[in-house]
Amino acid sequence: METTLKDLERVPWRELQDSTGAATAIPTLLTAITSGDEETAVDALARLRQRICQYGFVVDQATAATVPFLWELAQLPQVACRVQILRLLKNIADARQWESTAMAYPKLLNRRENYVGWEREARRAVREHRGTLQRLLAEPDKDVVQATRDLASALAD
Repeated sequence: METTLKDLERVPWRELQDSTGAATAIPTLLTAITSGDEETAVDALARLRQRICQYGFVVDQATAATVPFLWELAQLPQVACRVQILRLLKNIADARQWESTAMAYPKLLNRRENYVGWEREARRAVREHRGTLQRLLAEPDKDVVQATRDLASALAD
């Protein structure tokens, strides 16, 4: 699914859950990341991370819907926190908290909230955009290239 930040309004954020409840703040945080001000961008990304990949490994329902926008931001040279965005995508690609827990406690699969499904959808969303990796590996910024390599390793089948 190809998206741009212009498509933010097409996502039903009110109907999606993040770690705080309704995911209505996500569009504002994604937009703040493009502000051009490094401090603002880093702060917005940190707050976004808490909502969609808490502790670096717990994803929520809104995570998969947010991933295409993260891929877009990672490709924009003017975004000050591209390396951190790539690391967040890697964390999402590696997320297996709920799946691992459900193996030990299968009753988790019977909950109204579909944590395992959300986690799988989030990982799938990261994988759907792996075609972007080649472009990021050609970047002049060595830190972006290294973060991209790390992400590529997480996506290796």
